Amino acid sequence: QVQLVESGGGLVQAGGSLRLSCAASRRTFSNYNMGWFRQAPGKEREFVAAISRSSGSTDYADTLKDRFTISRDTAKNTVYLQMNSLKPEDTAVYYCAAGRTGLMYGTPNYWGQGTQVTVSS
Repeated sequence: QVQLVESGGGLVQAGGSLRLSCAASRRTFSNYNMGWFRQAPGKEREFVAAISRSSGSTDYADTLKDRFTISRDTAKNTVYLQMNSLKPEDTAVYYCAAGRTGLMYGTPNYWGQGTQVTVSS
């Protein structure tokens, strides 16, 4: 069974930083591209970042690439999203995702439960 467990969300002031974690099984980490999406209240879920299972190459939403960094730790089977210079508009539920295809344009096969990120001004 594919299980994705997010952690690291919370409340932070504008300009601050958070690092989200997504823990997966060794099998999931090896077989799927991993990424992050977010959904703000009243808005559709949107792509944030992804990392390839094979090459480790990364993709980002254009508006976030200067502030967000996706990375992975193969020893821990964990994907991270480092978020810097956070803005109130970054407030959303952030979801870890796993997919057989690229996640920037493709639909993930599996989702985590989400972790709330709230940025106050």
